Amino acid sequence: MDELIDKKHDATSDDARNEVQEKSVSQDEIEQNIISALREVYDPEIPVNIYDLGLIYAIDIEPSGDVHIQMTLTAPGCPVAQTFPATVEDKVNTVSGVSDTHVELVWEPPWSQENMSEAARLQLGML
Repeated sequence: MDELIDKKHDATSDDARNEVQEKSVSQDEIEQNIISALREVYDPEIPVNIYDLGLIYAIDIEPSGDVHIQMTLTAPGCPVAQTFPATVEDKVNTVSGVSDTHVELVWEPPWSQENMSEAARLQLGML
């Protein structure tokens, strides 16, 4: 009987180790999938996705699957300031492994063209 308990304990320990390894791998995968999802959301005034445009300042993923994103807009008076965060939240919530997303609009540092990726600059003919 003790042998059965020991084997069960060992199997449980192995399962726990595998789960920890899977979580660390899936955390990276979740982040990459979030970035891919963000690349499908476009600024309404500039034909570039919000990730390459440099509007995303931070992506924090909790072990629970909750995601916190800090982002900005090209200008504080942007007409979509009230609705765009919800659009981003809805898109990120479609990513497997994400349980809930909260987007916080921040204005510091202010967005500038220097935030844009090389791909975005190429797309806009700036390089």
